Amino acid sequence: MDIKIGTQLQLEPTYTDRIEKFSCKVVEQKDNIIYIDYPVNMMTKKTAFLMDGAEFRATFLAEESHSYVFNTEVIGRMASNIPMIMLHCPKPEEFIKIQRREYVRVETPVDVAVQFKEAKYQLVAQDISAGGLALTLRGAVDFKDNDEVKLTIVLPFANGDVKYVVTDARIARVFEKDHKKIATIQLTSTDDIDQQYIVRFCFERQLMNRRKETDLS
Repeated sequence: MDIKIGTQLQLEPTYTDRIEKFSCKVVEQKDNIIYIDYPVNMMTKKTAFLMDGAEFRATFLAEESHSYVFNTEVIGRMASNIPMIMLHCPKPEEFIKIQRREYVRVETPVDVAVQFKEAKYQLVAQDISAGGLALTLRGAVDFKDNDEVKLTIVLPFANGDVKYVVTDARIARVFEKDHKKIATIQLTSTDDIDQQYIVRFCFERQLMNRRKETDLS
């Protein structure tokens, strides 16, 4: 699937604490390069000048009304009738389809510390999204359905960075599945920056899983 000329892209910086979004349009595409017009900051409505080497998460809406996301990087600029910025474009099989009405949930182990009243538990999540996670419980725990807890979620990124998301949460349900005790947890107080970290982490892990499946096929 190619990105067609005129497609609107939304760019979000991947390695920054700033919450920014930029809107731009695809002007031309050759091989693995997308040429875009100068993007506009969606909050300030001002033209943005992107630095070479800056990395972004790009989102676009395809003709079949599905949204897709991919990682990209600024690799240069071109002077033409329309000044253009050059972005790296991965192979179409590396595009990931996303569901806009719900958070992307990815199955991957994640270290999580749970504090409930005076008790603390070091556990591992079996999946995670920006809206919640599922914990595998080891041994007895004091919390139950609808209890309020505090989580510290450890997010190791592909570039070596490690982010710690500290957030309030609610135990949605504790149950047994395949002889394992599971707790599904809803995040209740993540701010925009922490939510962006989790979304970025899920996207990275989803892309890694996609590549592993491709290598095995």
